[in-house]
Amino acid sequence: MINKINILDKRFELATGAGSDAIHKDPQYSYAVAQLGDESGLTGNGLAFTLGEGNDLVCKAASFYADKIKGNDIEELMADFGQTFKTLSNEQQFRWLGPHKGVVHLGLAAVTNACYDLWAKKRGVPLWKLLIDLTPEQIVNTLDLSYLEDVLTKAEAIELLSAQVDSKKSREGILTTGYAGYDTSVGWFNYDDEKVRENCKKAIDNGFTAMKLKVGSADPQRDIRRANIVREVAGETSKVMLDANQQWTLPQAISICNELKNMNPYWVEEPTHPDDVLAHQTLAKTIAPIKLALGEHVPNRIIFKNYLQTGCVGFAQVDAVRVGGVSEFITISLMAKKYGVPVVPHVGDMGQLHQHLVLFNHIAMGHKALFLEHIPHLKAHFVNPIKIENGVYVTPQEAGSSCDLK
Repeated sequence: MINKINILDKRFELATGAGSDAIHKDPQYSYAVAQLGDESGLTGNGLAFTLGEGNDLVCKAASFYADKIKGNDIEELMADFGQTFKTLSNEQQFRWLGPHKGVVHLGLAAVTNACYDLWAKKRGVPLWKLLIDLTPEQIVNTLDLSYLEDVLTKAEAIELLSAQVDSKKSREGILTTGYAGYDTSVGWFNYDDEKVRENCKKAIDNGFTAMKLKVGSADPQRDIRRANIVREVAGETSKVMLDANQQWTLPQAISICNELKNMNPYWVEEPTHPDDVLAHQTLAKTIAPIKLALGEHVPNRIIFKNYLQTGCVGFAQVDAVRVGGVSEFITISLMAKKYGVPVVPHVGDMGQLHQHLVLFNHIAMGHKALFLEHIPHLKAHFVNPIKIENGVYVTPQEAGSSCDLK
């Protein structure tokens, strides 16, 4: 039974220039941490990611939600967690502050993620194993599919998972070989050209065959120059992604993306305002065959549904510490599977939680194993930090979701 609740406001300073992008010039990587303890002495840790200011507000929201589930047995809670998630996310007064987005939804993410962590610890297994071993019906019972009935019913969700059961074993080899990573820290916005060049060389030496550059400069020629530096160092066979972090208007995005075509980007990420679904639809058609990667700031399953319906999403970057937690992450992954869109998460958790979720996506859902973003800046603060060897995530073996902070 959940009998102890602790909410922590954790903030971490970054090295000069690290984490910077066109919009967020001076970030402070931060977590609203929900801790749920039970009578056995286990503690589930759940994270929601912010960039500093306002983290205390998310903590207050998490405290509100955590109090609602105090006194519940974790196994009983997770047996029908979809209904719990639906009830909490639609709490009559808090819903007004969203709905299903912003501070309140981030607070729910922290609590949801703590529930999944405690559940896995209670069973003594890593989260990836808990999820993979659940039946399709058990997985779907943890999901809230409301407002999605036009594209994904409960029966369809179960069928999507059931269709992959017989072939699961054929994909479990990735547990041994590991899940490929990509280096997102080679080209933070505030790094000068020489540091970008140096970081690209280091990434290649460390085994990465894919890397990302932050773009969105006031002078587009700076972006073009730096993108070509990365392509030159990485070579033609490496995947190079570009991330504008919502900086451009639609006309700017069309113009700059057309100029960037020459260096063959694997994707262009968050090119314009994340709420402007139709602008992304127009852009995707205009700059094809370049694909768009979207989701870092898409707050919930309903907006993801709209993006998928328009056909403009090349890669879904749903982040379980940004939407409503693991439950909503799986829901969005199922929709993406139905629409044939690969899921490559944004990792506000620094990959700690998502290393489990991408294994589940691949093995149990049949998503293609592409790669998972790698950001190294907070490794020293986790009890069981992610392990990368030769550019590949090593499968975690400890019980839980790897989200315990020191």
